[in-house]
Amino acid sequence: MSATMIKEFRLPDLGEGLTESEIVAWKVAVGDTVTLNQIIAEVETAKAVVELPSPFAGVVAALHEQPGSVVEVGKPIVSFEIEGDDGGSGSDTGAAKREPNLVGYGAVLEASGRPARRARTFAAPAAVPVVEVASAETVTPVRAAEPVAPVRAAEPVAPVRVAEPVESKPVETRPAERPRSTPPVRKLAKDLGVDLEAVTGTGEHGLITREDVRTFVGGGDLPAAAQELAGAQVQAAGLAQAPGERETRTPIKGVRKFTAAAMVASAFTAPHVTEFLTVDVTPTMELLARLKASRAFAGYKLTPLTLVSKAVLIALRNHPTLNARWDEANQEIVQFNYVNLGIAAATPRGLTVPNIKDADRMSLLELSTALTELTDTARAGKTSPEALSGGTISITNIGVFGIDAGTPILNPGEAAILALGAVRKMPWEYQDEVALRQVMTLSLSFDHRLVDGEQGSRFLQDLGTMLADPGMVLAMV
Repeated sequence: MSATMIKEFRLPDLGEGLTESEIVAWKVAVGDTVTLNQIIAEVETAKAVVELPSPFAGVVAALHEQPGSVVEVGKPIVSFEIEGDDGGSGSDTGAAKREPNLVGYGAVLEASGRPARRARTFAAPAAVPVVEVASAETVTPVRAAEPVAPVRAAEPVAPVRVAEPVESKPVETRPAERPRSTPPVRKLAKDLGVDLEAVTGTGEHGLITREDVRTFVGGGDLPAAAQELAGAQVQAAGLAQAPGERETRTPIKGVRKFTAAAMVASAFTAPHVTEFLTVDVTPTMELLARLKASRAFAGYKLTPLTLVSKAVLIALRNHPTLNARWDEANQEIVQFNYVNLGIAAATPRGLTVPNIKDADRMSLLELSTALTELTDTARAGKTSPEALSGGTISITNIGVFGIDAGTPILNPGEAAILALGAVRKMPWEYQDEVALRQVMTLSLSFDHRLVDGEQGSRFLQDLGTMLADPGMVLAMV
């Protein structure tokens, strides 16, 4: 005779010492049958969105948290009904009762292979309601609607018979297919508290656009019921969107909360110095055009950022102090003999700085591919926590927004960050004459505990020399 047991799944530690995560979306509903390692939810940490696999094979008994809620590590988020021996034997020999090791949550745990912690077993409460379900073949005890902790009892609990039999197999209800939309649109809908299932997409093949979400919130020509639903969702999200309101309040959480804490810690821990250098990059832009036209780079995405990144990696060979970290706890300066190049990326979830591991070992072709993959993944909101940690020096490309210069704040744990300004055509002194040239301003911030003014200046000067005359690279490598 078999029985079902309730197993609670608690929010695991997703790495990087994070203590809480936000439930972005459930991929299952109560009553769904799930398999081992099936993706059951998307969870947003302070750094990335990761997919959560199921640690059990069974039926979803309860979802303890709603999408949008922030949950502390160790709190139960979902309960499963799994098959077990009648009486709740303490042995763990059955395949259905075995708690599998989770191979990973997102890329970070897939890389580490760290198994998940096993669920704890609790003593039986004073009374556990059990309802016996009549079946043509067997009598299967099924627990009542209220989920309880897993129980391993020494003696079988006698079932209580009900007056009328019920169906042995409940009808499964599966969630409908998620409405088609892009990550930025889903982020907008989430911020506004809009359920995308209630929105009609006007894009290609029914794709939901930003305007569809805004129209839904605003009411527009929607029926009165839909307008009321939109207003209720906005109020539930805590956003003041009603006409006449003068403020909009958004909870501080996720990437924005993490970024704010990191920037404050960096700004008030590391003494920042910022230097500026305006460079005639016409030769670099001409080289970029030739590379794009060459067969060797056909199909590759080349930008000024690609060439500047390569120049930074070359310049660091002569100026390693900019590729270091100040270890306050151990009172040591950590010199990195590799370069994990961070690239600041503006994403729908906020500013992130994923990095390219061992970028100094890459050819220009490999670096171009890595940059393309990094930016595409970041914009899709799929950057893993592992890619967001371990950077040694960073670049932020503010020129894409038409900005000439700035004073970038160091990524915590790094000694330097370079900001690239916009490439502009300007009158410039060239060969003792005034000519129209392509000019860029470089802004370098560095930690003055690690980098002296001379070292930072010479690095910036070498970088400018390479961009003004790419042929000088041969004299520096």
